[in-house]
Amino acid sequence: MMSLYDLVIFDCDGVLVDSERLAVVMESRILTEIGWPISEAEVIQRFVGRSSKYMKTEIENVIGRSIDWWTEFEEPIRILYESELTAIDGVKDALDVITTLTCVASSSSHSSLEFKLGLTGLLERFHGRLFSSNDVEHAKPAPDVFLFAASQLDVVPDRCAVIEDSVNGVLAGLAAGMTVFAYAGGVTSASELARDGVTVFLEMRELPGLLARM
Repeated sequence: MMSLYDLVIFDCDGVLVDSERLAVVMESRILTEIGWPISEAEVIQRFVGRSSKYMKTEIENVIGRSIDWWTEFEEPIRILYESELTAIDGVKDALDVITTLTCVASSSSHSSLEFKLGLTGLLERFHGRLFSSNDVEHAKPAPDVFLFAASQLDVVPDRCAVIEDSVNGVLAGLAAGMTVFAYAGGVTSASELARDGVTVFLEMRELPGLLARM
């Protein structure tokens, strides 16, 4: 059914796990507490789809001091995830149907990917096929992590489908020369994700059919 693609590359946050909603609320609260009053909408605009390295640098530039990323951000958010993180609605059903090779290519670190996918019961589905922005020189919106994932799995870019939920991820997929499917069921609206050549969808259960039709 999916002969157009030899590899389906999933982002993690907001695509496989429903972490963005939780993280945006927490990050807005933490940033306000440490001296940068910022709305959830601005957190989405500035940071969704970007790496923690990028976020840390931006925060330090604004507040004028260094931060301990683990203590001030990573640990509190992980504690929240332990009690509230779930898989994206319908993603397990979609993965059950997709027979094409899949992988994850994310702005998150490997340890963070393993933590979130492990909590939601998705980790084993991507065993040995997790790729992080830490593996490459440039994080999203650069295409590096998508191109790295494809090269590691010996698939040419134009035979890859990218599943993303952020503007930065969509731009990275397009820059990689891959076919992009943008999930608009999260924190970024369909209108913001829309680009020429990008298929925007609202329900994860739609994905297998979209992949088969394109």
